[in-house]
Amino acid sequence: MTRLIFWLASALLAATYVGFPAIALLRGRLYRRGVASAPITPFVSVVIAAHNEERVIGERLANLLEQDYPADRMEVIVVSDGCTDGTVRIVSSYFDRGVRLMDPGRIGKGEALGLGVRAARGDVIVFSDANSMFERSAISALVRPLADESVGGVAGNQVYLEEGEHDAAAVGERGYWDFDRLLKRTQSMSGSITNATGAIYAIRREHFRPIPDGVTDDMFNSMSVIDAGARMVFAEDAIAYEAISPTARLEFGRKVRIMTRSFRCIIYMRRLLDPRRTGWYALQLLWHKIMLRTTVLPLIALAVISPTLWARGPIYRLATVGQAVCYALAVAGIATARSPLGRKAPLAIPAYFTLVNLASLRALLNLVRNERIDRWVPNRAVQPAQPPVRLLRSHGTDGAADAFAGDDEAIA
Repeated sequence: MTRLIFWLASALLAATYVGFPAIALLRGRLYRRGVASAPITPFVSVVIAAHNEERVIGERLANLLEQDYPADRMEVIVVSDGCTDGTVRIVSSYFDRGVRLMDPGRIGKGEALGLGVRAARGDVIVFSDANSMFERSAISALVRPLADESVGGVAGNQVYLEEGEHDAAAVGERGYWDFDRLLKRTQSMSGSITNATGAIYAIRREHFRPIPDGVTDDMFNSMSVIDAGARMVFAEDAIAYEAISPTARLEFGRKVRIMTRSFRCIIYMRRLLDPRRTGWYALQLLWHKIMLRTTVLPLIALAVISPTLWARGPIYRLATVGQAVCYALAVAGIATARSPLGRKAPLAIPAYFTLVNLASLRALLNLVRNERIDRWVPNRAVQPAQPPVRLLRSHGTDGAADAFAGDDEAIA
């Protein structure tokens, strides 16, 4: 029985980390669905929910008002989700430039976004975070794919800023999302991406639905587009810049929040897991949001069982030693996270891998215990007013990294 569990766990891990990504990349090469992009200018409403964002909201609004999109075809709506700092005052100073403010009290991000959408005049709703900074052409690039009637939503391309002091978690985070960006590009070429990142995405107004409490809003909005029978595609040239979590502690909290809310979103939208309804997207969703986020379970099984099979053959001894080395490097990476040594890939990658899987275990426990995360408090560094020039040179549309939906926030 122990050997059977060993091989089942190994097969699950191989399918999750190697098999499905390889199939997805191959499918993207063999099966192409083009997008009829065009330089269109529908009326766009940018909706931002903000909770105590006085450190970044002024620069954020200035950044949006500097977009190259026609000013008479765009509006910006900020919904104050119970701000108790100077956010409302700062937003009010932009009234003469057309920015609109709603201040309903502390109602939660999902309800705040819904309130903003109901007040919006646009046929296209652009969602973003208060701490993101758009490339000047971001909105123009974001709406171009909507010239194709089969497209109901467009995900932009989030790029992490490199300024500031970060620990080892930042190295793993950037590496992971470089690969995720590749998957998004492949998924978009052959159908739909799994979901957008909260930093920058747009959907047609008719696809918006009220966002339930306790779910990830960008994931829910993306899945609503798929549920309506439309495509959700990736616009790599629609770039938003955002700061990475400066510490592993903040990154751990952010991932627990996102995964807990994502699991609830999957339960709420579980009909999309039926391939008879959504075809390949169902399998893509199963892998990306369930298998990939529950690998901690087969990893635990292997860690417990491998040593008990030591005498059964060299493959079991190799598995035991390999895991011991990986987790030893992870512990060393976590212990030296703030040092130059801890930021080296041989330590940073195992540390990040372990952090992500511990976060997924915590999120699964939250789900089992029915513990919800409906409110949180932003906890992040101040953003620069403009994207750094060196990032514009080094990333462009080929070096940008997509990211998990959401802000760098800690659980309240």
